Amino acid sequence: MTLRAVVEGVGHYLPDRIVPNSEFEKSLDTSDEWIRTRSGIERRHFAADDQTTSDLAVRAARAALGDAGLSASDVDGIIVATSTPDLTFPSVATMVQQELGMTRGFAFDVQAVCAGFVYALTNANALIVAGQAQCLLVIGAETFSRIMDWNDRSTCVLFGDGAGALVLRGQEGKGSNEDRGILSADLNSDGRYREMLYVDGGVSTTGEAGKLRMQGNPLFRQAVEKLASTAETALAKIGLSGADVDWIVPHQANIRIIQGTAKKMGVSMDHVIVTVQDHGNTSAASIPLALSVGVERGQIKRGDLLLSEAIGGGLAWGSVVLRW
Repeated sequence: MTLRAVVEGVGHYLPDRIVPNSEFEKSLDTSDEWIRTRSGIERRHFAADDQTTSDLAVRAARAALGDAGLSASDVDGIIVATSTPDLTFPSVATMVQQELGMTRGFAFDVQAVCAGFVYALTNANALIVAGQAQCLLVIGAETFSRIMDWNDRSTCVLFGDGAGALVLRGQEGKGSNEDRGILSADLNSDGRYREMLYVDGGVSTTGEAGKLRMQGNPLFRQAVEKLASTAETALAKIGLSGADVDWIVPHQANIRIIQGTAKKMGVSMDHVIVTVQDHGNTSAASIPLALSVGVERGQIKRGDLLLSEAIGGGLAWGSVVLRW
C-alpha cells in the first residue's frame, strides 16, 4: 500500500470588483481588442482597498473546508502560496490560521511567484507522505493589483486578484497510477533568468514593495518550452503521457502560452481548463482557482487524471500530476 495525498475539497474566492478591459482604455493607449488578442484576457477582479491577501485566502479556505465537509479543527497545517503577503511577516498562513480559529498545527507561506501553488502542493504532498500531517489546507492567494505600474500597459492589464484552496488528506492507495491523489511532481528553477519577471523593490533593497517588471517576449519563449518539458517529466515518472490526461489545469497567464504548451504536448484544447479570460493572471492563485471553477462547471470529475503546470519569476517552474 502507498500513502497518497488526496483532494477532499476545493473552493475559491474572487473580489466583488470586476474590471473589464474597456476600463483601461480611459487611462492607457490600449483597447479591449489589443488585450484580448495578446493575452486572451477579457476581465479580471481587483480587491477592495480594505481587502488583503489573507482576507481572500480565508474566504477560499472556508469554501474548500465546506466542500470537504470538514472544519478547521480537522486540519493539521496550512500552506499558503503567495508573493503579495499582507506584511513582510508574519506569514499569511498564520493569519489564515487565526481567522479560522485553528489553534494547533502549523502554518507557513511558500514564495515561487506564479509557480507557487505547484511548489506548495509538492510540499504538502511530501509532508503527508512523510507522516508529518494527515490533513492539510493548501491555498494560493494574491493581490497583484497592489504591485502594478498603472502606466505600463504591457503588464498592468494582465493581472488580477483572487484565491483558491484545496484540502488534502492522506489515504492509502495501491501504489499504481490509478490511485487517487498526487501521483508525481517535478520542480525546477534557474536564477539566471530572474530579470525576465521581477519586482523592483523589497525589504533589503528599496525598503518599498516595488512594481512588477516583465520581459514579455523572452518569457513567452521560455514558458512554452519549460512548461511542456516539466509536464512530460512528471508524467513519465508514473509511466504516462499527455494522451492519458483528462484535463490540463495550467497556470492562467496567457492564452497563447496555454495553447502553445498544449500543442507541444499533443493535447487538444478541449482537454484544457481555461479561466484566464475571466480572471487574468492571478499568479499563485490561478491553478486552484481554475481547479475550483472546473469542478463548479462539471468538467472535472472524480477519477479524472489532471496535470497542472506553472512558471513564474525566478524563473521557477514545475508540474503536478494528480487523480481527482
